[in-house]
Amino acid sequence: MKSNFKVKFLQHMIDRKKAEKGFTLIELLVVIIIIGILAAIALPSFLNQAAKAKQSEAKSYVGAVNRAQQAYRIENSTFAKDFKALEVGLNETTTNFKYTGMGNNDAEKGVVTAEPLDTKSLKAYSGGVFLQTDGQTRAITCEAKDVGTAAAAPKSATECADTAKWKIL
Repeated sequence: MKSNFKVKFLQHMIDRKKAEKGFTLIELLVVIIIIGILAAIALPSFLNQAAKAKQSEAKSYVGAVNRAQQAYRIENSTFAKDFKALEVGLNETTTNFKYTGMGNNDAEKGVVTAEPLDTKSLKAYSGGVFLQTDGQTRAITCEAKDVGTAAAAPKSATECADTAKWKIL
């Protein structure tokens, strides 16, 4: 009789194990909490990457204008005063930035500034090409250290507008 009881008990345990498939409420809550913590860590990083991607537009535009200014200076005795003269197909306003400063160009320098349209999340950029004493040109690209800094043209081929607010890239 005792062996019959053991067999029935084991059979009951096996049947019960088969019927209890799935996760407990506590297991599900732990997984949800872990996913929430990972999302809270990843979201600020993701938002920062989105701003960096938008800022890369300004970096590449300023670099393209600097290279175009150098080429223009080789062909002419002065720097270009507007984007059309550079003939590189760049717009003065894009989705994220407004590019200005070309009217300040002369025979000694060619500068451009990139003013962000969203001043709460994007940094300003500026760049310039300067004529050196030996007749060669030298380019500089500057980035605002903080978001919200107004765009300003670089002072020289080796110095940004305000070293406390700007850094050379």
